[in-house]
Amino acid sequence: MAWTKFPYADDAYVYTAASLKKAWARLHANDAESYPSTPELVQAWIAYHAGDFEKAAELGLAQGVDGYSVANRATCIYANYLEKSDKKKLDLYLEVAERCEQQQEEQPKNAAGFYWHAYALGRYAQGISVVKALSQGIGAKVKNSLDTAIKLAPKHADAHIALGSYHAEIVDKVGSMIAGLTYGAKKEEGYKLFKKAMELNPNSAIAYIEYANALVMLDGKKKMDEAVGLYEKAAAHEAADANERLDVELAKSELEDE
Repeated sequence: MAWTKFPYADDAYVYTAASLKKAWARLHANDAESYPSTPELVQAWIAYHAGDFEKAAELGLAQGVDGYSVANRATCIYANYLEKSDKKKLDLYLEVAERCEQQQEEQPKNAAGFYWHAYALGRYAQGISVVKALSQGIGAKVKNSLDTAIKLAPKHADAHIALGSYHAEIVDKVGSMIAGLTYGAKKEEGYKLFKKAMELNPNSAIAYIEYANALVMLDGKKKMDEAVGLYEKAAAHEAADANERLDVELAKSELEDE
């Protein structure tokens, strides 16, 4: 079944090999990803940044484990933002998690194999219910992979965001006492991780969105004004690629719901 097309196609997100190299540091301030080592992988990343997620995944997978980082990222971002079928989303997340476990074995020093493992399992957990996922031991896997990703790539802003979300989600779902004692999850630790992510990558709309989501989840009306300010900051962000544009549109929809 064909993947849903990216609905905000824009020439500004279409890079050439030369312009991609020039923009790489800005585009990958979120994940500390190394510049691709082959022309084939350059093309996969060009497809990804333009929003052709299906092509990016196909091109990445054709390169074997070396292409897993772009393939997994394209698959996860597609599943999270554009896939309509809940079942297909969950299947895609499990596929990514499985590939990441292979990547972790073959490339144990590549943070992407650990980050996308955590991302895929985290989104899968949200899809089946966080409490159910915790009972299946998924929480520990998510935290271990995020801790490893940050250890391997201390400037991986998105791993800090995801770990912040881990703390917030668990405190919200099981309460602060059980969250702290059983899962090592604490509200203030989560907030600290979001702030660190924003320091590492000030251009991250998703950092503002996830931090705002955590404030609403954990502090409600008390932090609503601060959360709205963060959503507004994310919505005003100038997207440099398709992924960032999806984040901006998400922030706009959050503001409409307030």
